[in-house]
Amino acid sequence: MKTKAAIIGSGNIGTDLMIKIMRHSDVLEMGAMVGIDPASDGLARAERLGVATTHEGLEGLISLPVWPEIGIVFDATSAGAHRRHSEAVTAAGKRMVDLTPAAIGPYVIPVVNGDAHLDAPNVNMVTCGGQATIPIVAAVSSVAMVHYAEIVASIASKSAGPGTRANIDEFTETTSRGIEQVGGAAKGKAIIILNPAEPPMLMRDTVFTLSSGADEATIEAAVEAMVAKVQGYVPGYRLKQRVQFERFGSNNPVKIPGVGTFEGIKTTVFLEVEGAAHYLPAYAGNLDIMTSAALRTAERLATSEAAKAGAPA
Repeated sequence: MKTKAAIIGSGNIGTDLMIKIMRHSDVLEMGAMVGIDPASDGLARAERLGVATTHEGLEGLISLPVWPEIGIVFDATSAGAHRRHSEAVTAAGKRMVDLTPAAIGPYVIPVVNGDAHLDAPNVNMVTCGGQATIPIVAAVSSVAMVHYAEIVASIASKSAGPGTRANIDEFTETTSRGIEQVGGAAKGKAIIILNPAEPPMLMRDTVFTLSSGADEATIEAAVEAMVAKVQGYVPGYRLKQRVQFERFGSNNPVKIPGVGTFEGIKTTVFLEVEGAAHYLPAYAGNLDIMTSAALRTAERLATSEAAKAGAPA
């Protein structure tokens, strides 16, 4: 028996997630699509697909006949709105998967700590940039001491809807914390770039780490193994070129403002994320990695709940 899911937020991310659930999930099924704009394309698509809809936000969702059957609620709105949504949803005994940078619950990156928070009422998916880059930082951390990690996420301007744009500040803060707490870096920094180029570019991510305690071959093997794991749920995720290395010794240490002087290996990883084009075209890899990670996480939560209840998912 599948677990019914509701999505709050009928924009780009919510609509892409809805299509993924309906096409690919053996564990979840759509129960409701929730928005605040009655003219939104996401709500119109949901209606055409036979999904219950409301344009009255959280209050509208709670008043829908399907609400008692909902087991998991995805929030694809904004960090500010999520704080109110989370309180009501978790109080009703439902699990929350947060796709905003609000980070009320613990950060989850499926390939890094996907099984660590199966009992949490609310889990946070960090950000699209975090989902793409934290696995790489974690890969380096698994074999070396990462003193500093910095990521630059470049996404097509056309792929960033009003919700994403409203969350830019939270994006950098949440991703930076995720690099440290999940990625394992002593210090993390995140930068996002909205690229207005035409035709729209694929999502590109650059990851820099400064580490010690492992050689280049060991780090490269760990990175390549992690990329293969992410490709298990995001087929368009790939290394753009071989992992790059630079050594810093006592004769040429690198100075990081606010962090200190460093000796060791700088690792540079260039990533590209091509979307599955379930909703927006393939350039929107940022949508694809976020919604694919959220779906993978929600499926694990549902499977875990079913196992505890003694019923097959």
